[in-house]
Amino acid sequence: MIKLKTKFLQEDMILANNIYTKNDEILLGEGIQLKQVYIDKLLELGISEVYVHIPSTEDIVVSDVIKEENRRKAHNIIRETMKNICSDGDIRMKKIGEIVDKIIEDLLSNDSIIVNLSLVRSIDDYTFSHSVNVCVYALIIGISLGYKKENLKELGVGAILHDIGKMLINPQVLNKPGKLTEDEYEYIKSHTKLGYEIVKDNKNISESSAQIILTHHERFDGDGYPLKLKGEEIREYSKIVAICDVYDALTSDRVYKSKELPHKVVEYLISMGHHQFDYDLVKKFITHIPCYPIGTILKLSTNDVGVVSEIYEKYPNRPLVRCISKEKGIKDVSLLYNPSIEIIGVLEKL
Repeated sequence: MIKLKTKFLQEDMILANNIYTKNDEILLGEGIQLKQVYIDKLLELGISEVYVHIPSTEDIVVSDVIKEENRRKAHNIIRETMKNICSDGDIRMKKIGEIVDKIIEDLLSNDSIIVNLSLVRSIDDYTFSHSVNVCVYALIIGISLGYKKENLKELGVGAILHDIGKMLINPQVLNKPGKLTEDEYEYIKSHTKLGYEIVKDNKNISESSAQIILTHHERFDGDGYPLKLKGEEIREYSKIVAICDVYDALTSDRVYKSKELPHKVVEYLISMGHHQFDYDLVKKFITHIPCYPIGTILKLSTNDVGVVSEIYEKYPNRPLVRCISKEKGIKDVSLLYNPSIEIIGVLEKL
């Protein structure tokens, strides 16, 4: 499979994974042959890229780190939870706890945790899928730190609920396409305190989890909010979620901003180590997040163009690349075993 911008899709291409509506119903199923009407619908929904099979890439597979069934279930539960907050203020913690347990189980059963998210999402689906992604990312860091299951549970619950306060923010301000005024920015920043107020008296959520909701926007140098904590004043759970929150936000399409490429966001996280983020935790994070996920189209210093077909566990940023050209045919080039070959660009199409 290969990841293509929707604008470059062509009729008769074969879809390589399911595409869901914002209500988690299958819009287009894996294996379907694309028609122009389908492509137009994807563009209308704000789905900027999808995975397709093209000749010579049929055996390239993007595997999620958790079961699709559990990701979709988590998606539905967090949507239901956030809607309930707006209506009756209740959080169904039993369901939240159960799905976090399933995500932990999926991750612990993986021999190698290299994240290649294959979930295609639309812009208006952001809040719910973001919550699940941040939970998955945070748990991966927790596992790499050797957390026990009870600590993973606390981290996962706080991570999946970290943005619940945004349900009490006016969506017109939250999703404003233009630049925010100072007052609007301060208003949006209040989501951390609002979220904490929702959960602080709930006996089924630990204070450690609740603190994630309150302090995931604190920054290592003290320039965050709402408490202006710095360094070791910030709990480790919150420092973990801060990294995951920013990574997923920057690699996602938003109403007001197109997403950044993963390698650019990884570079940003590294540059902000010891400033915005705990650098030791950033290093843990990036060992599981490939700069060039499977399906990415790369141009190499040899002038070859190809598709990332495999990620090496200990060297995620020196992948195996399947180079494809009319003149040279097809060849697999391992950047791990050819250190002189460099990646000089990420392309939108072959």
